Amino acid sequence: MLTPEEKQKAINKAKLHEKDTGSPEAQIAILSVEIDRLAKHLKKFSKDFAAKKGLLKMISKRRTLLGYLKNEDEKRFNEIIKKIGLGK
Repeated sequence: MLTPEEKQKAINKAKLHEKDTGSPEAQIAILSVEIDRLAKHLKKFSKDFAAKKGLLKMISKRRTLLGYLKNEDEKRFNEIIKKIGLGK
């Protein structure tokens, strides 16, 4: 679980306006930070199957949000990919 400060940092990277917390871009940014944190955890504790299941769920949710954004507005999709650094 991310601390509120970590979440705010991730949102600040991708927010659309000052009070943005729920846009697809903000959600993708938060999920990306959580995915990175869990991936590091799983490198250390490879047999933590509950964490692995959670990681796969987060990856799936991020993929769904990215697909939605790509269908709705490809310009925003490309911007978030660059901001977050997802080499697509």
